[in-house]
Amino acid sequence: MNTLSLHLLIPTAIHLRSSRAASPSFPRASSPSSLRITSSSNLRADDSQSIESQTLEVLEWRALCNQLSPFASTSMGLSATKTADIPVGNSPEESRSLLDETAAALAAMEAMEPRGLGLSEILDLSEVVERAVAGQLLTVRELCAVRGTLMAASSVFEKLRRAANSDKRVTPLVKILEGCDFKTTLEHKIGFCIDSNTSVILDRASEDLEIIRSERKRNMENLDSLLKKVSTKIYRAGGIDRPTVTKRRSRMCVAIRATRKRLLPGGVVLSVSSSGATCYMEPKEAVELNNMEVRHAYSERAEEMAILSILTSEVSAAQRGILHLLDRILQLDVAFARASHAKWMNGVYPKLTKTVDMDDGDITSLAVDIDSVQHPLLLGSVLGSSSNGGSLFPVPIDIKVESRSKVVVISGPNTGGKTALLKTLGLISLMSKSGMYLPAKNRPRLPWFDLILADIGDPQSLEQSLSTFSGHISRIRQILNIASENSLVLLDEICSGTDPSEGVALATSILRYIKNRVNVAVVSTHYGDLSRLKDNETQFQNAAMEFSMETLQPTFRVLWGSTGESNALRVAKSIGFDGRILEHAHEWRERLKPEQEVERKGSLFQSLVEERNKLNLQASKAAALHRDLMNLYRELEHESRDLEKREKALFKKETQKVQEDLSSAKSKMQKLVAEFKSQLETVTADQYNSLILKTEEAVADIIEDYCPKDLLLTEEEGYTSDYSPQAGEKVIVTGLGGKLGTVVEEPGDDETVLVQQGKMRVRVNRKDIAPLPCTKTTETPNRSLRSKRQVSMKELGSVLQMQSEPVRIQTSKNTLDLRGMRVEEAIYQLDMAVSGRESGSILFIIHGMGTGVIKELVLERLRKHSRVSRYEQANPMNHGCTVAYIK
Repeated sequence: MNTLSLHLLIPTAIHLRSSRAASPSFPRASSPSSLRITSSSNLRADDSQSIESQTLEVLEWRALCNQLSPFASTSMGLSATKTADIPVGNSPEESRSLLDETAAALAAMEAMEPRGLGLSEILDLSEVVERAVAGQLLTVRELCAVRGTLMAASSVFEKLRRAANSDKRVTPLVKILEGCDFKTTLEHKIGFCIDSNTSVILDRASEDLEIIRSERKRNMENLDSLLKKVSTKIYRAGGIDRPTVTKRRSRMCVAIRATRKRLLPGGVVLSVSSSGATCYMEPKEAVELNNMEVRHAYSERAEEMAILSILTSEVSAAQRGILHLLDRILQLDVAFARASHAKWMNGVYPKLTKTVDMDDGDITSLAVDIDSVQHPLLLGSVLGSSSNGGSLFPVPIDIKVESRSKVVVISGPNTGGKTALLKTLGLISLMSKSGMYLPAKNRPRLPWFDLILADIGDPQSLEQSLSTFSGHISRIRQILNIASENSLVLLDEICSGTDPSEGVALATSILRYIKNRVNVAVVSTHYGDLSRLKDNETQFQNAAMEFSMETLQPTFRVLWGSTGESNALRVAKSIGFDGRILEHAHEWRERLKPEQEVERKGSLFQSLVEERNKLNLQASKAAALHRDLMNLYRELEHESRDLEKREKALFKKETQKVQEDLSSAKSKMQKLVAEFKSQLETVTADQYNSLILKTEEAVADIIEDYCPKDLLLTEEEGYTSDYSPQAGEKVIVTGLGGKLGTVVEEPGDDETVLVQQGKMRVRVNRKDIAPLPCTKTTETPNRSLRSKRQVSMKELGSVLQMQSEPVRIQTSKNTLDLRGMRVEEAIYQLDMAVSGRESGSILFIIHGMGTGVIKELVLERLRKHSRVSRYEQANPMNHGCTVAYIK
């Protein structure tokens, strides 16, 4: 093997057999128990693992992680989300870091498509690396997969770095891959030895391989040439229908009829066709060449195996770096999956809080403040359905836990949503720990919980001889053993399934015990006595599930600070229960509650609920009205500022243009006057007319260049007091500062007009509107030019005399010279000139004095032309020139 090639492929001296490297900050969980955060050493491990696994199962954490699966780009990410094996923060800082990674992924998705990042090109190489470490030879395709994954990972890192340069929010994603070894040397070695496109080992992999393949190619060429000659010879001798060279038993041979085998003396029969009519024989001349081909094939295979063995050793030596890189890629893929999931359900970034010092020095938990949160699984089932027409979105609920409260007691009717509330709180707490956005509004705030422990559902077990009550008490015992001051405890129907008096006593004792040992505990109950704990202890808080007295159905909304009733008797009455039984039930209820305030409390509660609903409705209407008014105000303010800016800019631009034109026209006119005066002193009397005409032409050119095309009517000329606008007409609303508006309704009996300005409609007096200025069309261009000329001629002094007739200013632009033309050409040019002139203009036609043929033709043509209103023949002041006036 070539020394240089060997130098490129020298493996490390020892195989690394360490376990797969995990992320130092975010260890990959191997089981649901990995969601447990470290507890004190005196806690029982069995109780901890059991109750945490049950909590994750009850809250359906695995189902929530499965919502991330469609958004994973790699097979590793898909597997992690399917098995609920995603990173979870071990501290508030780590959870915030995961949330920052999710936010960074959202920012990166704005700059690029997640599929365009190239994560899908990264393969899970864990099994390939394990096979390499175990000493098993890797195949060419597996080595190509290693190279492709390393290249794709390096490309992902470069794309993220470029994105972070333009948007700093992407920086947390870059930090994930910083410090990773992308094994560039190994990637180059594999690329040097193997063609990834064809999965073939290249000749340059080693010098020996190149020599072997070169000799084998030469031998095969000799063998093929020999067999073709032999086959052609057999064909010419009638031994076969057509020359055939093929391979049998890994040796090259020729086809020959069985009856003509004598044509190949000393040949070896390698195979016979199924009919027996054709034999496949190896000529004796080809035996040695075939033997050489077999030896070359074995040598080539042995050399390829040696190269694969060296590359396998290289992969084995890079085990730690490759697996660490894969873990980081998995972390990045899960971050993008969380971002896509947040975008899918319109999630918001939660704020994780710690404990704070109160004014009196006591350490208490921060408030849980979450607005309009929806159960993630219920919301996901609606969003994931093919058609949402028949699906109802889950009712959003508010979760408000006071800052001093440790225990929240929730009461209310059956099927009122108490259990759903507990599951929602537990699930969103897990989501915030794992860096997921919450399906809520505004900025949800909740503490970071080290443990989330729940006793929800029926724990009855016949195998363990546990009743419903025993199962609940067993779970609560485990929860009390492992709960810490940073834990969240969720208890559904605490101490139910036993004697009510004993259940109330035991539940009261448990809640008083737990209030100083957890961060927050939320319990649901039908025991009314538990709601009275708040009266004597500030660490308790009450909440109730709302129940509609009109429909006798729960609304699934939470009334924080209130106590609810089961409303069992009302529900029983609504479904037609026997009246005598209900009457006796009412009597017994009154006996059990001697305070005689049940009905009054119910009526008062109902009236308060109705009043609250009315106030909420009025508040929402007022907020909507205020929002609309503010939007209209901001829109009008923006349009006003925009119009003022455009008006000032336009005025400035027009003023500058007018000043420039005025200066230019003035300078030209002064120069023209000076030239006229100087020439006036030198010309003779018979040259005065030509000088005047030349000067008039120059003045007309200046007027035409610098005077506006249209003259606008003034407001006094534009409309009168009896002006009546029409619907749809654009008008100027003087009452609104001269704003432009559109007439919606014509004036009525009250002399008011409905006008729309932008998105606002106002009714103004008819006197406060004016029509848009229009062009004066009654004045002919000839009169306009005359007035311009008269104004300009003031600069010429008394030399130029004003004429009473319309001034005919001859220029090169309005003059047609027909002298020297033939008749046909002159008539053609005349028609073109008349047709091309503007309406109301003048055309000077020079035909000369000669024989008068052209003149007669011109006059005849002008007399019949439809565009010529009149014409004036040549006179002593204008020799040989006829003037035509265009209609």
